[in-house]
Amino acid sequence: MKPKALERYSPWLLLIVTLVLWEAICRIFNVTEFIFPSPSRIAAQVWEFKGEIGKHAWRTFWVTMVGFGIAIVVGVLLGFLMGSSRMAYTAMYPLMTGFNALPKAAFVPILVVWFGIGVGPAILTAFLISFFPIMVNIATGLATLEPELEDVLRVLGAKRWDVLTKVGMPRSMPYFFGSLKVAITLAFVGTTVSEMTAANEGIGYLLISAGSAMQMGLAFGGLVVVGAMAMVMYELFDYVEKHTTAWAHRGSQNH
Repeated sequence: MKPKALERYSPWLLLIVTLVLWEAICRIFNVTEFIFPSPSRIAAQVWEFKGEIGKHAWRTFWVTMVGFGIAIVVGVLLGFLMGSSRMAYTAMYPLMTGFNALPKAAFVPILVVWFGIGVGPAILTAFLISFFPIMVNIATGLATLEPELEDVLRVLGAKRWDVLTKVGMPRSMPYFFGSLKVAITLAFVGTTVSEMTAANEGIGYLLISAGSAMQMGLAFGGLVVVGAMAMVMYELFDYVEKHTTAWAHRGSQNH
């Protein structure tokens, strides 16, 4: 296999090797499924409960997308504000960093009191946990605009707004897409954590129900489904990034 082809298929090869080793360890050491189910047992339970898993997965997916969409809007707006003003950057960054350090699971009981059990807490938890990377990357992309470039544009008659919108924002796109790939995985985490506490649907709820019934294969299957959804969204953003910011990925254009 050629090096480029090997690199392209390396994630799948690593996944196959991992699954084979996992299955072998479970069979050789006769590990009970109540402790650590094998991939074959997880696959069997996913197929057996595919209808139930599909229903819960769809709920988790659309709730995550709503929270993630809000995070994009708020993250871009706050990032633009911070990146366009040194004063705003200095004033807001420490406060936002402190807020991001708070465990978002601790917000779930508060959100339940405010909005009740249902989609509200899950959407807001997905938003709270995922907007920070977007905001920071947009702010960084704008704040690190080369002073020499800005001076040249000013001499050519460009106003501050023109510099930010026509140069700063396009320059921030690689940062933006990089943040999306991180934030979408966090958004799924936020939704699932909220569903484990304050929902009667979703993968988080399924994990709690399966664990209570000692169906560990089904619980692991729920985790696999969440991971698969996050991977699909990650790959989608990676594809869009490579086709909209090709100028920032010169080394990968020949792959």
